[in-house]
Amino acid sequence: MESVEARDQLLLVERAAAAPYVQYPPTPWWYAPAVGAWTAAFIGDFAWWRVNGALFAASLGILVSAEALFLIWMRRRHGALPMPGHGKPPVEIAAVWRGYFVGVVIIAILVALAWWFGGVPVAAAVDFVLVTAGVAIYERKYAIAAGNVRDRLA
Repeated sequence: MESVEARDQLLLVERAAAAPYVQYPPTPWWYAPAVGAWTAAFIGDFAWWRVNGALFAASLGILVSAEALFLIWMRRRHGALPMPGHGKPPVEIAAVWRGYFVGVVIIAILVALAWWFGGVPVAAAVDFVLVTAGVAIYERKYAIAAGNVRDRLA
């Protein structure tokens, strides 16, 4: 039979392991549209691929630099920044991450089809809408899952 002290210690260990996944400030309102705009700009950048290689390389460099600065800002803001696919999250969060990866694949296929049938501008527009919506849905589901983890470990 397990003692009360051993159960309390196990709960304490589980709370500590879950902390980076559930204790961080909420994402700002502009996060989802910013990610959608960035990915759309990334796709839109390919309109320059054959027209002007220098412009393509310069704009690609700006986009990659913006992403690096954004990730640095997010790490500083969150402290420990759990990223999908890294670490061992609580089961509730792992389920949300699996949904995230399925969503990424579906969005990538839809954007590729938009690119194939409509060209770069259509793909960028489709990407903006789908990524913005997808990130907003992911953020909402993640917040619910984090709340469920906090409730379970309370």
